[in-house]
Amino acid sequence: MDHRAAGRQAAEQGVPLRELVGAALADEALRRKVLALIDGYEAAQLDALRKEHQARHEFVDDLLQGRSERLAERAEHFGLRLAESYVVTVARPRPEADARPRTDARPSTEARVESGGRPLGGWQRAIEEAMTARFGSHNVLVAVRDGLLACVAPASLPAAVGEFTHHVRSRFEEGWRVGVGRPHRGPGGVVTSFREAANALDLADRLGLGRQVVKAADLLVFPVLLRDREAIEDLITSVLSPLLTARGGATPLLETLEAVFAAQGNQAAAARRLGISTRAVTYRLERIRRLTGFAPDDPTQRFTLETAVLGARLLDWPG
Repeated sequence: MDHRAAGRQAAEQGVPLRELVGAALADEALRRKVLALIDGYEAAQLDALRKEHQARHEFVDDLLQGRSERLAERAEHFGLRLAESYVVTVARPRPEADARPRTDARPSTEARVESGGRPLGGWQRAIEEAMTARFGSHNVLVAVRDGLLACVAPASLPAAVGEFTHHVRSRFEEGWRVGVGRPHRGPGGVVTSFREAANALDLADRLGLGRQVVKAADLLVFPVLLRDREAIEDLITSVLSPLLTARGGATPLLETLEAVFAAQGNQAAAARRLGISTRAVTYRLERIRRLTGFAPDDPTQRFTLETAVLGARLLDWPG
């Protein structure tokens, strides 16, 4: 009998190796010995995989927290070069769903068990496997940190951000949001990029932005505003407080300014966004000019108004 040919045929037919070996061993004592060897071998392999997986996740957690203990040495073990620039992308499911996944893409039982029943942990394994399958385990790291699903990738791999976003979109219900940090070099740069990405999500919520993907690089003006809270509060009071005397309060007028600024001054587009007539927008802008003394169509005054409106949104004024 050609055992090599028989083995090939069994593989092609999908016969498990354990069954093939068991059937080939006629002697029961020898059969038990060989199968015991296989058990030990497979158990050692699984144990090694679990330890490697655990070590990798502990490393990512330490990296995102800025714990510097042997980071460079541990990074080399996973094929990472921390001297390069890295970008951190974070994803957050809609808050009210608490990371509830889409019903058409449920995680495996194994993933749910390993994550302790936490949906984000379950999706971490699925997305990590998808990302490493495309980019390699030495290029991407995926972890759950501070209620966010984070992906660390080299800045030289910009496609990783889009791929990560794609997998988030396919697994979570509407209401998810992705934040992208700026590229920074070294272990400390990873921490900085992670914080930028997380802050971008926070700012997007506070500003009421409708975008699902927000980049820290596009929101740089807002941390600047928040660094001097006293100055921004003074600007809001000086420029916008007269709107409080308007009939109906300041909120409708603030919303009108936001819509006009978002539409680059196009009043018709702003009216569609607000669900009112263009004439009503024109009337509101004139009321704003009379009350505050600032005209949205004047370049210099527009900048002052827009900065004050952004500050008001950040500080939840007048609420």
